[in-house]
Amino acid sequence: MNYCVGVAQATAGTLLTLTMLTSSVVAGGLVGLALSFRNLPDVRLLRNYIPSETSYIYDANGTLLSSIHDEANREVVDLDEISPDLKRAVLAIEDSYFFSHHGINPSSVARAFLANLKEGETVEGGSTVTMQLVKNLFLSPERSVSRKLAEAVLALRLEQVFSKDQILEMYLNQVYWGHNNYGVETAARSYFNKPASDLTLAEAAMMAGLIQAPEEYSPFVNYQTAKQRQAIVLDRMQRLGWISAEDETIAKGQPILLGQITSFSGSQVPYVTDAVVQELTERFGQDAVLKGGMRVQTTIDLNMQRLAETVARDGLASVQYQGVYADQISLVAVDPRTHFVKAMVGGVDYEQSQYNRAIQALRQPGSAFKPFVYYTAFATGKYDANTTIMDTPVSYPDGDGYYTPQNYDGSFGGAMSIRQALAVSRNIPAIRLGQEVSINRVIEVCRTLGIKSPMEPVTSLPLGAVDLTPLEMAGAYATFANNGWHSDTTTIVQVLDSQGNVLLDNTPNPQLVLDPWAAATLNDVLQSVITSGTATAARIDRPAAGKTGTTSSERDIWFVGYVPQLSVAVWIGRDDYGPLGIGATGGTYVAPIWRNFMLQALQGVPVENFKPAANFVRP
Repeated sequence: MNYCVGVAQATAGTLLTLTMLTSSVVAGGLVGLALSFRNLPDVRLLRNYIPSETSYIYDANGTLLSSIHDEANREVVDLDEISPDLKRAVLAIEDSYFFSHHGINPSSVARAFLANLKEGETVEGGSTVTMQLVKNLFLSPERSVSRKLAEAVLALRLEQVFSKDQILEMYLNQVYWGHNNYGVETAARSYFNKPASDLTLAEAAMMAGLIQAPEEYSPFVNYQTAKQRQAIVLDRMQRLGWISAEDETIAKGQPILLGQITSFSGSQVPYVTDAVVQELTERFGQDAVLKGGMRVQTTIDLNMQRLAETVARDGLASVQYQGVYADQISLVAVDPRTHFVKAMVGGVDYEQSQYNRAIQALRQPGSAFKPFVYYTAFATGKYDANTTIMDTPVSYPDGDGYYTPQNYDGSFGGAMSIRQALAVSRNIPAIRLGQEVSINRVIEVCRTLGIKSPMEPVTSLPLGAVDLTPLEMAGAYATFANNGWHSDTTTIVQVLDSQGNVLLDNTPNPQLVLDPWAAATLNDVLQSVITSGTATAARIDRPAAGKTGTTSSERDIWFVGYVPQLSVAVWIGRDDYGPLGIGATGGTYVAPIWRNFMLQALQGVPVENFKPAANFVRP
């Protein structure tokens, strides 16, 4: 036994002697090597280096809805926001001479060899923290002499440009901790459900022990292995005199409460966050969204969103129970005063279908399109709610033949007021008005209201011969509700970067885009739709306006309605565009769903009347 010990000691002595002899040679030689590595990256670029960061999406009240990132789930924090215990634990196990070397430490290789030999496992690495950092940032993972030399040269350069604290901060924010967590902050929140600043010594030692093989040592994978690694780190810290023996004992015995794997954890409201990401991507580009560390405050009211999801799901089930062959529903709620989207239901089950019908499904609105035609007529100043219009047979040239519109029930009502024609949704008066005011002018009004979907100036356009989204319908009606004042409809209030700088501020800046008298007249007439027309099933305990929509093929049924504080579009249909069944109308089946949502969404909201047309000058 003594002989073995002697051999070991002799071996150790020889290694240390050789190391000391070669250290000066290696250190001096690297200066020459640096000249030959002229094609290496310039470490000064790190002064402007911005690592990829996770973006976070919140509801209007600050509740986290989702986090989105590319491969690296990372949140960058300052060095003083990291637990001192974690900083000491990492240096103890990875580079205990960090503050005394200049980027490379040849003797550390021998020390690591002896320490690992003594413990029978890897307890200390040979590369310095600086070398690990440049490897992660600049070099490939290949194992070769040239790569190792390049790593050493870059480490020397890095230490000449940056302070030790700057290097350590970059390292702790860059290093991989397992389960797609990069950097200490996301790792701490994932493993222990707390920020890196709040880690205890026991938690810090466990995290530090993961660096060499994060997935293998992960407490989520093998808790006992993670505890063994924790003990090694604590022992190393105690041997270095960085903690006391008592601290070590307490930390080893402290219970560890684990968090959960947070990377790619999904969204609380996936249809909403998909819409938000689409809007962000259109403005900033995909890379900025996935890697830019954005803090996105959305317009969504999570409570209203949950209500919308429940009402939509229950409403569709009720409709199906009544014999309607529908399989999908969408509901979009917009605040007319801001044009902020407050709730968005893109379908009944995101796991089954990620297709967001609120923003992607182009469906015919049927008679829900008519208000655009009637507003256009009112805006000429030649028509008002009491103007007489004829509901009699009519034909118009259309291509090689003639287009002869019909009413839903096949009858004709003769002379009637515009109010009555719109309230009971007669088709022929809408076609007549469209021709009188010009279909192209109707399209212009739609564009003014924010509708961007393609439109053709066909004779049947007033009856909804166009494909629109529920979001477009809710947003356009919101401008009617606000008496012609319009902002761009959005799901985003504000976007900040990770440092708190404002990247986007969507504070509403409403513009008056409609004639106030014409808008007020339309609001008055559309109230008749609910009080005495096709949508009596939508009556609520306050003034409300709206319009039913049913396509001639009965493939789409709608109700879009509003009060001054909320505009809501509800659509029901089938993804395969199949018919819903004879007698499936928006007034019978969709208006009650709208009513159910509005009664609950408006609880506690003061009753507000629409401004009467008499308050404005007729054009």
